[in-house]
Amino acid sequence: MIKPNTPMNLTETAEKAIAAYGGRVLWQNAKTLETGISASGLAFTLKRRPFFRHAKMVLAIHRPFSTLTPIGLNPTITGILDGLDVRLENEKGQIISERRNARDYFKIGRRLFYWDDLDMSYFANYASWNYFTLPALLMREDIFWTELEPGWLEARFPDEIPTHSKVQRFRFDRETGLLIQHDYTADIISPLAAASNVVLRHAQNSSGLVYPSIRRVTPKGPKGKPLGGPVLIHLDIHDFRLINK
Repeated sequence: MIKPNTPMNLTETAEKAIAAYGGRVLWQNAKTLETGISASGLAFTLKRRPFFRHAKMVLAIHRPFSTLTPIGLNPTITGILDGLDVRLENEKGQIISERRNARDYFKIGRRLFYWDDLDMSYFANYASWNYFTLPALLMREDIFWTELEPGWLEARFPDEIPTHSKVQRFRFDRETGLLIQHDYTADIISPLAAASNVVLRHAQNSSGLVYPSIRRVTPKGPKGKPLGGPVLIHLDIHDFRLINK
């Protein structure tokens, strides 16, 4: 049975997932998330981007805002997503450059072959914000969630949220509620860039909060299953802390 998800009437799968990752109250009260990431893979190589090695991230929980340091080769430069816009700041918080409605710039041109720091600021920050704030996303009024079957949720995102694609699917373990697989199309790379983001491992921080700690992105196969390769992105999350201020 297909069941719509609303803030006042979450589906069984959504409720179980929220509980597995700390509970409704925890995510409603949290203001920011701090984490460290390392990321590599073919997606970086194709866009001539350096890998992330223990980069620092700070993300707002309830709106699309995320910072990533360093965003590129200069260790003092931070890439910032602020809604639909991006900017670069130096270590003093001074704006170096910015780009309004960043998604509009990916349609044609050199971005097929090369991404600059602003391009990467948009992609890496919005993707991370979607991945890491998932329990809070399940409770948002502006995302329409549908339970396709037990364990499978489909999300339809509004224009105001930067994300991979309008429609995405999430598979959760039916017993534990933990995320197993996240399917989407990375539209800014290509309309054909259908991918499966698989959670390989969960970890627990010092406060007991469970979070996906290792993720791997590969192309999605014709039958909906993730292919064994190539590895587009390998993502390691080194720490994960929610902060109530």
